[in-house]
Amino acid sequence: MSVTALPLRAAPLRTLASTDHKRIAAQAALAAFGFFLAGGLLALVMRSQLAADGGVVSQNVYDQLFTMHGSTMVYLFIVPIGLAAGVYLVPLQVGAAEIAGPRAALAGLWLLLLGGVTMWAGFLTSGGAAAASWWGFDPLSDSIHSPGSGMELWILGVMMATGGQLLWAGCVLGTALRKRAPGMTLLRMPVFTWTMVVTCLLTLFAFPALILALVLLWAQRHFGGVLSGGLGAVDYQQLFWFYGHPVVYVMFFPFVGMVAESLSTFSGRRFFGYRAFVVALLAFAGLSMSVWGHHMFTMGQVTNKYFALTSTLLIVPAGIEYLDFLGTLWRGSLRFTTPFLFAVAFIVQFLIGGLTGIIVASPPLDYHLNMTYFVVAHFHYTIFAGSAFGLFAGIYLWFGKATGVMLREGLGKLHFALLVVGTNLTFFPMFALGAEGMVRRIAAYPSSTHWRTLNVLSTIGSGVIALAVAVFILNVVISLRARRPAGDDPWQGHTLEWATSSPPPRYNFEALPPIGSHAPLLDLREQAAEAGAPA
Repeated sequence: MSVTALPLRAAPLRTLASTDHKRIAAQAALAAFGFFLAGGLLALVMRSQLAADGGVVSQNVYDQLFTMHGSTMVYLFIVPIGLAAGVYLVPLQVGAAEIAGPRAALAGLWLLLLGGVTMWAGFLTSGGAAAASWWGFDPLSDSIHSPGSGMELWILGVMMATGGQLLWAGCVLGTALRKRAPGMTLLRMPVFTWTMVVTCLLTLFAFPALILALVLLWAQRHFGGVLSGGLGAVDYQQLFWFYGHPVVYVMFFPFVGMVAESLSTFSGRRFFGYRAFVVALLAFAGLSMSVWGHHMFTMGQVTNKYFALTSTLLIVPAGIEYLDFLGTLWRGSLRFTTPFLFAVAFIVQFLIGGLTGIIVASPPLDYHLNMTYFVVAHFHYTIFAGSAFGLFAGIYLWFGKATGVMLREGLGKLHFALLVVGTNLTFFPMFALGAEGMVRRIAAYPSSTHWRTLNVLSTIGSGVIALAVAVFILNVVISLRARRPAGDDPWQGHTLEWATSSPPPRYNFEALPPIGSHAPLLDLREQAAEAGAPA
C-alpha cells in the first residue's frame, strides 16, 4: 500500500505537516484519545481518594487533579474528537476531494497539541497545575487562590486549544456549505453532516466568548481592576457560560450523528423523519444559545424564570430526535453489531442525563442540588454515558473505512458490556450522594455522612471503566496486527464515504454515484432490488 493510503505509517514529520484532512483528523483523534487516557488516570486517583475517605492526596493536589481531569476531558478530548470526526468524514460524506482551508485545519491540529502540552506542563511548575476547576472561575483562579504559573499555563493552553477548534469548525462548515458534490443539496446531506453543521455553528458563535473571558482573567491576575468584586466574578461567569452551555451540545451533536448513522445502517432503513430531524437540530442549536443563565440560578443575578423556560423548552427538539431514533428502528432488519449496541446504549443512558437535566433546570430544585454530585452525575450521564458511547459507536462503524481493517466483534462486545456496567456503577450512585449533600471538590468527608459505601461503589465502577478501555485498546492492537480486510463497504452503508476505497485515497474519490437523497448508496441498492439485479 502507498504511504498516502496509510497516513499513520508515514514519516512523522511528513505526517504532521500533511494537509490531507484524513491525516489531520486521525492525528487529532489519536492525540485526543491520549489525553482521554491521561485524564482517566487522574479520575482513578480521585476515586481512590474518595473511596478511602482521604489520605491518598492532599486537598491542594486533589484540586489540581479535579481541575485537570475536567479540563482535559472537555478541552482536549470530547470537543476535539467530535470536531476531528467532522474533519475526517464531512468531506467524504458530501463528495468533496478535500476539506475547505486545509492549512487552517492543520494549524488547528498544532494548536490542540501545543495547548494540551501547555496545560499539562503546569504539573512541572513549583506551585503545581491549575486548581480552579475546568471553568476557572474568578476568584478561584485569582493570584491568591491559584498563585502559581500553572494557572497561567492553563489559561494559555485552553486558549490555544479553543483557537484550534474554531479553525476546525470553520473548515468543516465551509466544506459542508461550499464544497458539496453536484446533486448534493443541503437537504441531501447525510445526517452526520447535518449534526456537524450545527456543531460548527455553535462553535463559531460561542467559543470566542471563552477566549475573551480568559483574556480578561489573565489581565485581572496581572493588572487587577478588570474582574474586581462580586460583579466582576458575575461578568466572568456570564461570558464563560455563554460558552459553557453551547459547548455541552458541541460535545453532543457529533455523537448524535454517529448514533443516527449506526441505527440507520444496522436497521437497514432510511433514517426516519430526516427533515424533522434537521429542523430539530437547528432549533436545538438556537435554543442552546439562550440557556446559559441556568448555571447561575443560585447567584441571584439572572432572570431565573426566563432561563428555566428556555432550558425546559429543549425537551421539544430532543423529543423529536428520540422519536426519529425509535422510528428508524421500528420494523427494521436489526443487526446486533458492536456499533449498533453502543448506539442503543446511548439512547437509553443519555435519557437519564436528559431527564435529570430537567430537574436542575428548575430553580427551586437547583438551589439544593447546585455544585453537588447530583450535577456531576447528570453531566457524566450526558457526556460519558451518552456522548462517549456514541463515539464508540462511530469508531466501530468507521474504523474499517479509515484503516482498511475490521475491529474484532467479540472483543468489541466485551468492551461494550464492561463499559455499560462500569459507567452505571460509577455515576448512578452520585445522584444519591448529591441529593444527600456531597459537594464537588471535596477530598475528604466525615464518617457521619455515611457516604463511603456509595463512593466505594463508584470507585469500583471506575475500575471497570478502565478495564473496558483496556479491552478496546487490545482490540485495536490485535486488529491492526492480525489484519482482517474491511473491504470498501463492510456494513452496507448508506452514504458516500462507503463508495470509495478503505482507506480512501488522497483526494477521496475516483468517481461518485448519482446523488438523489441523503442515502445515495441505499438508493442504488433499492433500485437494483426493484430491477431484480444483485445489489
